Amino acid sequence: MNAVRPAAVAGMFYPDAPAVLRRMLDDMLASARPSARPTHIKALIVPHAGYVYSGPVAASAYALLGDARDRVRRVVLLGPTHRVYVRGLALPEAERFATPLGEVPLDRAGMRALQDLPQVVTSAAAHQMEHSLEVQLPFLQTVLGEFSLLPLAVGETTASEVAEVLERVWGGDETLIVISSDLSHFLPATQARQVDRGTANAILALDSHLDHEQACGATPVNGLLRAARRHGLRAVELDLRNSADTAGDPQRVVGYAAFAFEPAPAGDQPDATEKGETLLKLARSGIAAKLGEPAQRPPEADWLREPGATFVTLTHAGELRGCIGTLEAHRPLGIDVRENAVAAAFRDPRFMPLSREEFPGVRVEVSLLSPTQPIEVKDEAALLAALRPHVDGVVLEYGHHRGTFLPQVWEQLPEPAEFLAHLKRKAGLPMDFWAEGVRLARYTVSKWKETA
Repeated sequence: MNAVRPAAVAGMFYPDAPAVLRRMLDDMLASARPSARPTHIKALIVPHAGYVYSGPVAASAYALLGDARDRVRRVVLLGPTHRVYVRGLALPEAERFATPLGEVPLDRAGMRALQDLPQVVTSAAAHQMEHSLEVQLPFLQTVLGEFSLLPLAVGETTASEVAEVLERVWGGDETLIVISSDLSHFLPATQARQVDRGTANAILALDSHLDHEQACGATPVNGLLRAARRHGLRAVELDLRNSADTAGDPQRVVGYAAFAFEPAPAGDQPDATEKGETLLKLARSGIAAKLGEPAQRPPEADWLREPGATFVTLTHAGELRGCIGTLEAHRPLGIDVRENAVAAAFRDPRFMPLSREEFPGVRVEVSLLSPTQPIEVKDEAALLAALRPHVDGVVLEYGHHRGTFLPQVWEQLPEPAEFLAHLKRKAGLPMDFWAEGVRLARYTVSKWKETA
């Protein structure tokens, strides 16, 4: 094992002469004009092209870390792999990373805490020439004091797996998370601005469904967005440009953005009864509008614009008539409820579309989901012991198989073994199936149902 990973792209992506590099960094940081100034930054998204192209955009984020200099003692840095295939997230073999500004020690304890996760591997090759991580280090060395680094090169993996890794190393105020990603690639500047604006809007909405056409680091970005939602953070846009705005050809540009993540303000929330009444009215009015029926739609409120995940269940004469929902909050709550209500009424493949004649007799139930939390168990017996009947909604994933049961399903399947067996069947797996790669998560719900 080589104890030091040497700088691989100094002299290409950024200057290799320390004095020239320091001067360039100082100039970019002094010239940075972020469009907002969040005060307690937990995470950043920054670009990773050569400094002449994306450096000024990255500086818009790093310039805000002056107050964190004496607070941050560890940086968890994730970026996509560009040269070596990796299944999962790769830790390095080195003990220190070097740049022309000196060496950064790695957080060996944090790295050991991740090694039992099946999606985490160790690969010196993945880090050897990877620029997406390296180009962030001179910025961090300039704006922070002494810190340790936990670098992960992200290959073929899922947002859920990335979020699980971030959860392990989330830490407190001493830990800063940095995600390295560019946006669109090789579009004309005008088209790139439109595409990147849509991507930026998705990030601001904490929509963890970005693809790699939108961002080369979509997978680690999506993982951060899931973690941000779980921890009550909001995204703040700091800068959005492309290479034509800095030093590139306008006919073939790369998009760059900088975002900071800070605790979201509490805001004014209604009490549970008012919230339930509003969500039920939104669901019913959405169905009525599709049927061409008059409906009383409640007024918009700020809390309805916040991201939310819901399931809408319809019953008729006491029997299920449709149920469609969203496991992850990726759009405003008000829109999510209306869309799921319409889908439950007209697009649940188990039922014919709802008719006008049936509609007056339909009862609507809305379930508002909490963020999912991974269930970490060694085997099926441990899972059965960990489940909380009538409390947990459960998501089961294996490969391309996925299924969920709301907590309400416990009313029909009150025994954990029976509940789990039927959940496997819903996911398209045998009822007695179990394998090491099974992934599970739990959530809770607040629910409201029409009485008449």
